[in-house]
Amino acid sequence: MKRRQLVITMTLAACVLISGCGNEKEEHKNHQEQSQQEHKESAHEEHLPNGDIQQLTASIDIMPAFLDKQPENISAIYAAAPKFKEVLESMPCYCGCGDSAGHKNNYDCFVADNKEDGKIVWDDHGTKCGTCLEIAAISMSESAEGKSTLEIRKMIDEKYEEGFAEPTPTPMPAS
Repeated sequence: MKRRQLVITMTLAACVLISGCGNEKEEHKNHQEQSQQEHKESAHEEHLPNGDIQQLTASIDIMPAFLDKQPENISAIYAAAPKFKEVLESMPCYCGCGDSAGHKNNYDCFVADNKEDGKIVWDDHGTKCGTCLEIAAISMSESAEGKSTLEIRKMIDEKYEEGFAEPTPTPMPAS
């Protein structure tokens, strides 16, 4: 039950982060339509040997096309991930993606690269993995609640230390 509450809290927090303050519905709809058109026009997609798809978009505000058919909660986690980059880069992933995809941390499950010009390379690995999604949701939710990155890291390591794959080689955050 506690896990479900965290996921619900994270989804709600992500929706609040995405929606912003005071946006009118029509403006939001127009922006959403424009963003969809932009990501279809500018998306560059690469299929990796492990089956993951990486897709380039013009900014963190333009979601990759591979999210078009995903449930809203998955899209919300993807939309929030770049805003919690530092936190997620300090969290290991316990799904085995360190070996299978060369990931170094949980952020890599969602974003492969943040370009200097603001473009972003998204990774669809997180869309296929409940462990990746759960670690991100818990980490972002706890961070939004005011927990330190070190506190969250200890919580994640404790929760996933048994019964999961080896963690990614993510250094422990500074206190």
